[in-house]
Amino acid sequence: MNPEKEKWILLLSLSVIWGSSFILIKKSLDHFTPYEVGSLRVLIAGILLLPIAILNRKKFPMRHLKWLIIAAITGNFIPMFLFPIAETQISSSIAGIVNSMMPIFVIIVGSLFWKFSTSKRQLIGVGISFFGACILALSGGESGELKLFPIILLLIATLCYAISTTTVKSKLHDVPAKILSAFVFSFVLIIPSLISLVAAGFFSHVKPENDLWIGLGYVSLLSIFGTGLAMMMNYRLLSVSTPLFASTVTLLMPVVAVMWGFLDGEKLSVMQGFGGVVILGGLIFLRAKPLVQK
Repeated sequence: MNPEKEKWILLLSLSVIWGSSFILIKKSLDHFTPYEVGSLRVLIAGILLLPIAILNRKKFPMRHLKWLIIAAITGNFIPMFLFPIAETQISSSIAGIVNSMMPIFVIIVGSLFWKFSTSKRQLIGVGISFFGACILALSGGESGELKLFPIILLLIATLCYAISTTTVKSKLHDVPAKILSAFVFSFVLIIPSLISLVAAGFFSHVKPENDLWIGLGYVSLLSIFGTGLAMMMNYRLLSVSTPLFASTVTLLMPVVAVMWGFLDGEKLSVMQGFGGVVILGGLIFLRAKPLVQK
């Protein structure tokens, strides 16, 4: 397939899949704790991808092991816990909007660590979006209660995604997407996720009732599509585009997240909606020029 066409197909597909992840996290939290949701999400993906990792165990360049570990922990472990924790206090729609700030962190991390050049226009766009994030963080929603802590957790998660994205592009771009995702979830994260699940007390209180299977259904959808399949597609997108282009999937994700939230009865306050629009406006502004590696 033509790389230009392929990257847009991947971008749109990821927007729908990841944009739907926030409502699946919300539904999973009706049945499990945030720590159980994060652990199950990673563990299920790891088990499903384990056969691929075993069959291709000799194909990964071991000289890049440290970069694989960094990409795995920052992109596929820490955020899996931070998002469920945050969504116990804010709506899935807001989580989707805050996640749209990933291109900002890609620019910051890329400039500081990977010598990506940035333009004045991109810096202005970062400033506009940061202003929108401040509005979003300081708006209390319909209840009027300040929700600063969960916003900070989401920003940390988004920063982690940016670290992982730029690391993969800079150091792991020559590893096929299927093999990279399989190694990330199976050989690196499957044991930590199992330990986390035990530490969360999942096996001590879980009971084989109807609610359990419903909850596992939501988490399984989240793991199979929003984690395993989506990461394969994301790694492939990084191999045929730039980190900034790949990160702009977050421009479309909030649209999907807000639509799901609306269908589930969520509402945005005027200030939250305004903050979201400002964030997206800044991101569209900075996307006018591509990020080029020196």
